[in-house]
Amino acid sequence: MKDSMSGAASSWEQADGDQYVQNISRKIPGYALQYDLMDTLLTARLDKREKQELLIVGAGGGQEILKLGLSHPDWSFNGLDTSQSMLQAAKQRLEAAGQPGLLDRVRLHRTEISDWSCARAYDAATCMLVLHFVQGRESKLALLRSIAARLQPGAPLCLSAICGVPGTPAWELQMAGWRLHMLGNGIAEEQWQTFEQSFGVISHPLHAEEIEELLKEAGFTAVSRFFGAYLIDGWVAVKAQER
Repeated sequence: MKDSMSGAASSWEQADGDQYVQNISRKIPGYALQYDLMDTLLTARLDKREKQELLIVGAGGGQEILKLGLSHPDWSFNGLDTSQSMLQAAKQRLEAAGQPGLLDRVRLHRTEISDWSCARAYDAATCMLVLHFVQGRESKLALLRSIAARLQPGAPLCLSAICGVPGTPAWELQMAGWRLHMLGNGIAEEQWQTFEQSFGVISHPLHAEEIEELLKEAGFTAVSRFFGAYLIDGWVAVKAQER
């Protein structure tokens, strides 16, 4: 899987990690809400035990770790990304948060998940705004299976991705609205065009129903949607219990 966890910077921003972090919330409607809901769902699933270890797939930028780390002082995190600049941006954001001990609970790794050996099965995982950068159905399935293999049975996964079929009337309608949203938030027309032209080159979305099927094939159950904004959908699922 080529650059499966680092494509976000090149598609969204064509720039370094700092600029990505500064601008992503202006590009995605409901960006903060997406992570608020992720936090709430994981909290609801994990509230019976205080100490949790989470796997963050596509941790560059640091949004998931920052959100969850500030809310849950007993949780620790292993964050994976293939982009060094994005991981550096994540580290800088965590340092700037000024939360004592936060960085002590975080381990950042520059690696593909398929190449990463972990010492334990994790209590939960996130994979936010990553899957559409993985090219091909089988590679997406392989990524989800790699996540499942590193989770305890019953562990929750929160995932979000751009979904849809480029070129269809439904896609074009959603993209027209998304364009106005971005331009209205100060994103330049040139940046919008770069984003629009990335589909099929850097970004490879599937229909939302296919993503749900992939989650089930990868070993997840209780798949349900918790977020939707234009062409971005978010799901929560649970790793199936071993038989």
